[in-house]
Amino acid sequence: MMEFRLSGSGGQGLILAGIILAEAAIGDDKEAVQSQSYGPEARGGSSKSEVIISEEPIQYPKVINPDFVLAMTQEALNKYGGDLKEDGVLLVDSTFVKEVPDTFRHVYSVPITKIAKEQLGRELFANIIALGSVAKLTRAVSSGALERAVLARVPKGTEEANKLALELGFSSIKL
Repeated sequence: MMEFRLSGSGGQGLILAGIILAEAAIGDDKEAVQSQSYGPEARGGSSKSEVIISEEPIQYPKVINPDFVLAMTQEALNKYGGDLKEDGVLLVDSTFVKEVPDTFRHVYSVPITKIAKEQLGRELFANIIALGSVAKLTRAVSSGALERAVLARVPKGTEEANKLALELGFSSIKL
């Protein structure tokens, strides 16, 4: 079982990213649950999407100690990163996260939003780039299932850009 927390600010598409991650897991014949919360401001306020993926039935649908945390903003890291498991993986968007405490053992820093803007012309692809990075780091879902889940959810006419966003996310992680 793996617990994921995707966090940032409202408007970054993290709720959609969590839904896509859960749907990709289901596409791989795994069990998955997804939940979300965001501040009353919606756009600009704190936002998080949590996903649990398991080979077995999931007994409790709430993330307690995530195995993986994505922090797209400094505020998100400060607010939602503290209960990452000791051996968990932290992925930060270095475009906005400038201070990562040295208490985290496994940290990957990728300029996710900068890549979206420079390579695809729009920051709104950052969530899909992040998903590609999450998939490469965790191998919790297959790349094929993730691509199918992304293409089922994105607006018509953006399929190729979103496929490229996934590829950029995969390639931004050097293992």
